[in-house]
Amino acid sequence: MKFNKWTIGLAAAGVVSLASAVKADTAPASSVMTALSSTTLSGYVDTSAQLNIHGQNSTTLGSPFQGGVGAPPYTVGSAIGNGKANSINLNVVDLKLSKPQDEGQWAAGYCVELWFGQDAVGLASTQDSNGDNQATAIRQAYVSLRTPVGNGIDWKIGVFDTIIGYESLTSASNPNYTHSYGFVMEPTTHTGVLASYRINDMISITAGVADTSYTGGGYTAAINNGVSNPTLMGAVSLTAPDSWGWIKGGTLYLGAINTPSSTGTGATSFYAGATIPTPMNNLKFGASFDYLDQHNKDFGALHNDSIWDAALYASFQATEKLSLNLRGEYLDNSSAGSFFSPSTFSIYPFNKAEEITATAQYNLWANVISRVEFRWDHVEHGRPFSTSGNTFRTFASTYLFAAQLIYQF
Repeated sequence: MKFNKWTIGLAAAGVVSLASAVKADTAPASSVMTALSSTTLSGYVDTSAQLNIHGQNSTTLGSPFQGGVGAPPYTVGSAIGNGKANSINLNVVDLKLSKPQDEGQWAAGYCVELWFGQDAVGLASTQDSNGDNQATAIRQAYVSLRTPVGNGIDWKIGVFDTIIGYESLTSASNPNYTHSYGFVMEPTTHTGVLASYRINDMISITAGVADTSYTGGGYTAAINNGVSNPTLMGAVSLTAPDSWGWIKGGTLYLGAINTPSSTGTGATSFYAGATIPTPMNNLKFGASFDYLDQHNKDFGALHNDSIWDAALYASFQATEKLSLNLRGEYLDNSSAGSFFSPSTFSIYPFNKAEEITATAQYNLWANVISRVEFRWDHVEHGRPFSTSGNTFRTFASTYLFAAQLIYQF
């Protein structure tokens, strides 16, 4: 007697017995099993180890010129008071159940993606939908639909990833272990409706409306629950066609998100990003620009603050298993309202900073991404990085050495 992979998986998990499966296998497939047969289970286990020099676990907030803010927000679950410093970490366990849309005109599908672990705290979209920080979160949960208008409009209704940004919440999809400052400036997820339309092979557009915008890292945006004053978002993607030679597949992406400030400190985010192939197939470049206009004048600031960040990326595929990735970026957060009325963006207020990250990735084991990384962060003036629990020992630079292992299934 042969069993399909779904039956064997359920038996292994103890959900069904093989004896009952024998009886079920001889009966006609039910509508439930027909639906389940097109559902896929995927995910990953993300682990890391960090060594932090200078920027550590200080949770004492001090002057932006004299220290106390601890380590930079390297990853999703590590804002001020970085709990990953000098430790071995389970970053996140990701579990995803999904049914992709087929090619039909009225295709339908769904996605449920859950996070468990330290990074879920930074996501701030918990299962109770209160937006509080817990170690279990809904990464995504949406219904996907297609309507046969023109080339077909694809819809997402529920909780979905933000539409802007060079880097993803999924660490394995990024060239580096740590995130950029630009990533911290962007929303992470939204609860709303998103529509995507492919005009042709070169141009795609996306637009959406959301009741809620969740953000992590150093910037806490408004959680806006009023449908009369929603978050609005839109983006356009341009892709170089095959006829353009070696630059084919290169992309230019432009997007904007506006979160009103009726219930808190809202913001408008502008983003531009590009992936740039080269005549060398194993060498690629990328670039991103984030501009954040904060709506904080009515909440204590002298004027609306603005922050911008520019980043450059390079990726070299040295061998089939070895890739080398480099990122450099520059952050300008010098336009905060005043020393006594700081910006709501908590990374280096009244200051400018840069960071350089070098990552080597070698895929030694099947399904496993293994990385080692070095990162240097520096501020233009002042000494914002302190050693653990000692705000009198402060530094203008901080260093990180990290290793990461991700198993994908």
